[in-house]
Order: sequence, then C-alpha cells, then structure tokens
Amino acid sequence: MPDPVQTHYQKYPYPHYPLIASVRRCDTYALNLNALWARFNCALPPAEANRILIAGSGAFAPYPWAVANPDTPITALDLSERSLRRARWHCLLHGRRNVVFRCGELLDPAAIDGTFGLIDSFGVLHHLADPLAGLKTLEAHLVPGGIMRIMLYSRYARREEESIRRAFRLLDIDSPHAARRLLRKAPAGSRLANYLAASYEAATDSGVADALLHPRVHTYRIDELLAMISRTGLELLMFAHQDAVENPAQEIERLRNLEKERRSPGNFLFYLRKKNPQAGNSCRDGTIMLNPCLVPVVSRYTFGRVQINPRLGCDNPPLTYRDRSFLRQFVTPVKRSELPSEVEKQVADFLRLLFLVEYS
Repeated sequence: MPDPVQTHYQKYPYPHYPLIASVRRCDTYALNLNALWARFNCALPPAEANRILIAGSGAFAPYPWAVANPDTPITALDLSERSLRRARWHCLLHGRRNVVFRCGELLDPAAIDGTFGLIDSFGVLHHLADPLAGLKTLEAHLVPGGIMRIMLYSRYARREEESIRRAFRLLDIDSPHAARRLLRKAPAGSRLANYLAASYEAATDSGVADALLHPRVHTYRIDELLAMISRTGLELLMFAHQDAVENPAQEIERLRNLEKERRSPGNFLFYLRKKNPQAGNSCRDGTIMLNPCLVPVVSRYTFGRVQINPRLGCDNPPLTYRDRSFLRQFVTPVKRSELPSEVEKQVADFLRLLFLVEYS
C-alpha cells in the first residue's frame, strides 16, 4: 500500500515558489554551518562535521541552504520525486551545485548515508507515523556536537487548521479546488472566512493541500515536545520561533503559561545538539568573526540601511552605514582581547543576533 504522505506530496509538491524566486545571502545567516557550530560549540566545525542534511527538503529548501553554505556538501532527502525535481531545478537555475538529491523515506535505513554536522528537518517529523523514531534516526546521523534545527506543529498554533482539516475529511473534501470553493462561500466573519483572509497558505493549491488536506498530522504541547526530546541523546539549545526568549528554560515557562490560556506564539522552531562530553562550554579569549553570509552586505560601501529578515525569533535592527563599517573589521577574524572595551556591548549585541560569531 502506498504511503499516503508520499502520495500527497507527489500530487502537491510543497512549497510552490516561482523558479525565478531568489534569496539574498544575508537573509540565510541563520542557516550557515560555521556560524551555528561556533554559536553552540564555541569552535569552528571539524572536517567530519562539514556536511549538511536536509531531511524532508520539499521543493525549495535546498536552494537557501546552498546559498548559505556554498562550499559545503549538502544532501537533500525527500520522499517526493516531484518535490525533488523542482528543488533541483531551483538550485540549477540559480547556479547552486553543491546539493545531492536523494528520494527516500526518512525511516528507511538505506535512505541516509553517513553522518552530518548539521541536520535540518523543518515541518517534517509531525507528518511521520512515529515522530520519535524519526528524531532518533536523525540523531544517529549527527556527529558528536552536531546541530539539528527542527520545526514542529504547536497544538494551539494549529488549532484552527486542525479543526478545518477534520471537517474537510468528514465532508470528503479532498482537493484544493473544492476546499477553496467552500472557504470562499463562508459567510463574512465566520471562522472559515477569517482563515481564508488571514492565511497565506490559502493562496496556492500546494499551500491549501499542506495546511488543510494533509493525511497525517501530529501536534504538540510544549511538555509533549520536551518528553520526546528527553528520550534521545539530544539537548535543547534554544528556541527560534517568533518572540522566543533566548534562555530556553524561560521560554519553556512562557510557553506553558500561554498554553494554560490555549494560546501559542506559533509553531515550535528550535535547535538541538547531540551531546558531546568533550565540547567546550565557553569561548575563553575567543576569536570573533563576521557571519559569512553577511560578507556581501558589509563589503559594499553604500549609504542607507539594510534590513535583514529575522530568523532567530527576535527582530533585527536595520544595519546602518555605521553598523556595516563596524562589522567590516570582523571579515578577518579578530581576537576579543584586541578589541577596545568600549565596543563590548556592540559586539555582544551582534553576537546575540548571530551577525558575529565567537570561537576558541
């Protein structure tokens, strides 16, 4: 019997961006392997960590990952040939050739080859029959100290979509055309009409299919998420969804309080690390360098401001000409001990934003 999730994405590759759609390298700053490894391991990645896996790549993700890491081998795994075909075309049309595309199911032992320093699984595990088994499979393919970025559905962020999805299944609505037609007929002010007005997913067939017609969906409360992580050898590093508090313990408490009111800031986006007893916990007299993805921005001697799209849960201030001049000195790494004391706060602010990274 064919896998219903594979059948779904063969019919509706997701997401559906125009092949000409491009991303600025600066907007991929939170996908860079060197920056993330330095942020969480206080070191630059060793040679054995210089590989990236996108587990459930969909039709677009390989392209921004390749932009962020042009010299790093990337493996894009997906169970949909149609999604991979579109992702491959996107990379080729934009000159990105460091990605290998593999069609396979995440839980298949033969689908993933070797180990990686960074694994991305954005919006994938919650569509598996056994999400915990999927997480453990990915953990097995991380090197010690390896980093994983995960997005999982929040129970309360998905409450509206899940209500509509269940209703559509009872009504045997199984196509985006039929779903959108019913949404358009909804009376003004109704839940269906409000969803149609507010959801960007409703604009495309693939978006409607992914949000409202998916055959398998798991959602999580924060303590259910933590319980799943506790059954692995992974440790929670930080949350990166909108307005997340940098300290994970504080963010967990904030999420628990929101859930008492059946609210959520959005789906869970977070970073994990495979435990490594030999890893350092701090950078002693570290070396500070510019996030590689920001080099093109700070190297241009142009006036005005540059706005970098936020990716770590907090808003990014626009980079002024003066900011870019300050950051330019870190294109070549600088020892912290060589910096004047009056720039410590500015350095700390840019380290928090991941515009700068520090390593031993």
